[in-house]
Amino acid sequence: MLAGQIYSAIDPELSRELMATREVLHEYNALPPSDTKRMKEILKALFGHVGDDQFLINQPFRCDYGSQISIGKRFFANFNFTVLDEARVTIGDDCFIGPNVSIYTACHSTDPTERNSRQEWAEPVSIGNNVWIGGSVTILPGVTIGDNVTIGAGSVVVKDIPSNSIAVGNPCSVIRKL
Repeated sequence: MLAGQIYSAIDPELSRELMATREVLHEYNALPPSDTKRMKEILKALFGHVGDDQFLINQPFRCDYGSQISIGKRFFANFNFTVLDEARVTIGDDCFIGPNVSIYTACHSTDPTERNSRQEWAEPVSIGNNVWIGGSVTILPGVTIGDNVTIGAGSVVVKDIPSNSIAVGNPCSVIRKL
């Protein structure tokens, strides 16, 4: 899965890992919002990497595995942040994520017969430093977003966005270089 090869989405081992993550996230999302200490402990244990203790992810938060997620220093994500991390999701320092943002790494065939076989693959997502992602943005598999980027609210990011730019729309495209 992490190598980008085709895998079975109904593999029993993967299903157990998904359920274990859901149990952890159930605890996280049920905590009082003031219990930021415990919230940080849970996410630090779940994620593959956390840059420092100056991060906050507002509840509710959802992901598939957690261990493929890496966040940099001073990270913030607002309500309803969803990460389908079948591949690695790397987010740099000083990134701000608006509400209802989704990052997807899982890929499915457009052929119905192939799709119904539950075979899929995953492509990593990388987000640079100093990035602001507006509310209700969707980032699709395989996308790289450079440093110093703003992604406008409601955008669907289907291709790489270069550093030092502002990008908006569906599909998301650069409207201005900084």
